[in-house]
Amino acid sequence: MPPSTILRQLLFVLNPVSGDIDKGDLEEELTAFCTERGRTAAFFYTTGEDDLDKLRAHLADHSYDAVFAAGGDGTVKLVAEALLGSDLLLGILPLGSGNGLSKDLGIPQDLEAARQLIWDYQVREIDTMEVGGHFSAHLADLGFNALVVERFCSGDTRGPGAYIRIAMQEYMNYEPCTYRIETDRETYEGPAFMLTIANANTFGSNVVINPDSDLDDGEFEVCLIEPFPVTAGIGILYQLYTNAFDASTYTRRMRCRRASISVPGQQQVLAQVDGEPIELTLPIEVVIHPRSLRVLTPVPQPEEQE
Repeated sequence: MPPSTILRQLLFVLNPVSGDIDKGDLEEELTAFCTERGRTAAFFYTTGEDDLDKLRAHLADHSYDAVFAAGGDGTVKLVAEALLGSDLLLGILPLGSGNGLSKDLGIPQDLEAARQLIWDYQVREIDTMEVGGHFSAHLADLGFNALVVERFCSGDTRGPGAYIRIAMQEYMNYEPCTYRIETDRETYEGPAFMLTIANANTFGSNVVINPDSDLDDGEFEVCLIEPFPVTAGIGILYQLYTNAFDASTYTRRMRCRRASISVPGQQQVLAQVDGEPIELTLPIEVVIHPRSLRVLTPVPQPEEQE
């Protein structure tokens, strides 16, 4: 679909509990915004029960030009999986705590600016991953960050402050695992504080775990942070926030198209996939699906194209 095509029939998938944003008036605001511009808005609310199957059934019975995920990373994952492999376009209105994929796509984090994608956009076809049989459009983790995400999701408080507090609480007693990673290019075995399977660059917390990679290059990266002394922690954190992941002696990346990850002596492992904690059976098989998702992204400004 060329960028000039008018998107008239729009579905907004809303998660009423994502992030710290009050969504009580959001349906009314989006309806008025679309009506003023000659668009028709419909709404699908998630409940946490069989959302994927229900959304797929709804899409099979209705015709839309684009489906907007209005929520956080979990809502984006839900809608992206429902649209996988189809011609339907994914739009993102970032309303969650992290909004990682939208940041990597350059989508404005302000709702008023993000909703301009309804009529001013370009289509980007991006890769998606399958991680242990589960869909992922962004990042998956094993190790420390997976534990923090699990604690964060089971808590009552949202926002960056809660995430940092949990990370500090868990850090001192965390025991790294030993991983065996076999890819189509190399093999690695050793301990890791954190292992990230990255189709993208940045966590919702703005930590850059996988710099200089693309969402549409047909590859993903396995990013490792090896165990490090407490004295090195501040330096590693600084590098993660300054796009300098590769500068540390405790980090390494493995670029590949497929990977098999195991933990000697274990049958299952805690993971997080696009912001949602899950237990995965080992070994974890990871494959890339090139350009399998069509996303609405901002039109680059002239200076961005140079």
